[in-house]
Amino acid sequence: MASVAELGLARMAAALAAGEISSVEATTAVLDRIEASQSTLNAFRIVRRAEALAEAAEADRKLAAGERAPLLGVPFAIKDDTDLAGTPTAFGCGGDLPVKTQDAESVRRLRAAGVVIVGKTNTCELGQYPFTDGKAFGHTRNPWAAERTPGGSSGGSAAAVAAGLVPAALGSDGAGSVRIPAAWNNLVGIKPQRGRISTWPLPEAFYGLTVNGPLARTVEDAALLLDAASGSHAGDLHTPPATRVSDAVGRDPGRLRIALSLRIPFTATKTALDREVEAKVHGIAGTLRRLGHEVVIADVPYGVLIGATFLPRSMAGIHEVMGRMPGVEVDPRTAHNASVGRLLGPALFAARKTEPLLRNRIGRMFNDFDVILAPTTATPPPDVHALDGIGNWATDEVITAACPYTWPWNILGWPSVNVPAGFTAAGLPVGAQLMGPANAEPLLVSVAAQLESELKWYEHRPAPWWERPAA
Repeated sequence: MASVAELGLARMAAALAAGEISSVEATTAVLDRIEASQSTLNAFRIVRRAEALAEAAEADRKLAAGERAPLLGVPFAIKDDTDLAGTPTAFGCGGDLPVKTQDAESVRRLRAAGVVIVGKTNTCELGQYPFTDGKAFGHTRNPWAAERTPGGSSGGSAAAVAAGLVPAALGSDGAGSVRIPAAWNNLVGIKPQRGRISTWPLPEAFYGLTVNGPLARTVEDAALLLDAASGSHAGDLHTPPATRVSDAVGRDPGRLRIALSLRIPFTATKTALDREVEAKVHGIAGTLRRLGHEVVIADVPYGVLIGATFLPRSMAGIHEVMGRMPGVEVDPRTAHNASVGRLLGPALFAARKTEPLLRNRIGRMFNDFDVILAPTTATPPPDVHALDGIGNWATDEVITAACPYTWPWNILGWPSVNVPAGFTAAGLPVGAQLMGPANAEPLLVSVAAQLESELKWYEHRPAPWWERPAA
């Protein structure tokens, strides 16, 4: 059998069910790798060794008694914006924050599926940036290149999966925060339909922008995790119809008409698509053509209005989250954004009212196309220190130049899947996103699995520099 570090989610679950490995053995190996990498990779905010080993021992007792669940005994990580009973939800911030007394609904469902939660992964302050660093915990680094960011804001989850510390992890995506780190770590990342995975105890997160989603090395693993975490709470504002995404893995989607859109949505700062990234996205388009699909260049009609609806929701969301975290300590940029969010509060109503109009306008594209293919990011992963010591406007310029593509689908609430698109000449991973209309996860997963069967991106692993002692 492959080592624990090489096993993905589905293979590890099968090995545990078959008695080939115990949960205590798997969890111990995971915890040892996490702790050995903390001084270098820095993927975790909280590591739960004692609690996780107790959960693993209980999972072994259940397995020995013949009990079965989809992920029974599998060691697993969640992002530190998600409530886990017995731990604070710091969301990348500093300060003396209270310990949560109840699990989030997504965690409750994952526990019911049998996972052993080994810890909570790092994220930037309140999920604002496609980087993962902060004064409270330092810099999380990219397993493929120590001097590069893993992306964000689910960078800790992505780094942990790409490094083989855990077989899969949960992230969240409010403007690309699952898809961007997936692209920059050679992973599959699914931003599901709004409400597919509950955000409870929040009826919705960031005024509908943010959803929870899986990060994994394979489409099968990402789909399995999505199914395990999916489902609504009675208090949720968004309750899409139930679907089983795993059933779409390996299913022929038929011959599809796919739009290749390289147009960058409206931004207030300078952006341009890196030529190497563009070439890799064209490479994905070529693979889709070889698979029998028709791929046509056709840009998404984003328009200017979509950008005006994003800012009030994101900034007001920052203000709202900080209001629920008394005593929180944040960077001056975060405090500034919260102040802007307070001022933009009155614009929220108009921003929300515009959403159906945007869905109607952009949704007309799906009268002619089944799927849209676009870059996930405009550049390869930037330097890990790119945001250090700069102000708000300079920060906006850096993050917008790198990541202008993903946020519109958060406004629309529709699903999108990042697939690995290969590597630059410098060996840096980049990705492409498959974008669909409402509730299109099964179709997108089916196409992603087709691509994976050709490209076999899961065979590529980073050299484990993080196992070396810190300099």
